[in-house]
Amino acid sequence: MPELPEVETTRRGIRGALVGRTIQAFDLRESRLRWPVARKLAKELAGQRVLDVRRRAKYLLIDLERGTLIAHLGMSGSLRVMPATAARILHDHYDLVLDSGQCLRFNDPRRFGSLHWCTGDPAEHSLLADLGPEPFDGQFDAEYLAARARGRKVAVKLFLMDQHTVVGVGNIYASEALFRAGVRPRRAAGRIRRAEWQRIVEAIRDVLGDAIRQGGTTLRDYVNADGTPGYFRQELYVYERAGEPCRRCETPIRQFQQGQRSTYFCPGCQA
Repeated sequence: MPELPEVETTRRGIRGALVGRTIQAFDLRESRLRWPVARKLAKELAGQRVLDVRRRAKYLLIDLERGTLIAHLGMSGSLRVMPATAARILHDHYDLVLDSGQCLRFNDPRRFGSLHWCTGDPAEHSLLADLGPEPFDGQFDAEYLAARARGRKVAVKLFLMDQHTVVGVGNIYASEALFRAGVRPRRAAGRIRRAEWQRIVEAIRDVLGDAIRQGGTTLRDYVNADGTPGYFRQELYVYERAGEPCRRCETPIRQFQQGQRSTYFCPGCQA
């Protein structure tokens, strides 16, 4: 599933082509996504100008003159800017047609993405209202994590993947950040020391920043706004490297199931 770096890469890739442009049409070919897309959107969106393209957690916010489109890529979705006349392929579900002759096209083989129209404050939308802080925000620090984790028995990796704790730290980046911080993923969140929380905060920011600079991580389906894959996979230290030697200490990387997801760690580097 695309995580924060992949969504941020998409945002950066599409923003320049959208901002300041007027929507000529909304061509919806498949409304059966994770939630049904309202067909009346075609009438609502036509003629509106795009003011900005933002990100909140793993959601893209396309600000228009009379509201905001809230888009999610789902498990296999991609948003790409291309000529509106470009031939459609299987699983192209909608186009946002612009006055530039280009369109924003959404492709999603598994149809787990979503698109919502919000006329109020998008921060108060049910999908966004209860989310935790962004990992690059000032309020996300060691003190915040220590206070939220106090007395908690939940494993630290699952604690960090909880979007109420912090947004955007999915399975790949939680494993990678804990490796960089030298903390084992099974340890209880309530037993993590203040100095370790500081390392975890720094590691999360570093790993997400590195992934954004590499265009995200392509494991299977993800491509960015120009159709190219993300290259951060080449820099993964532990994720999907079970049995391979650690890039630091050469101890074989281990894997186990945690919260119905695969977790990877180095028993030599992580205490």
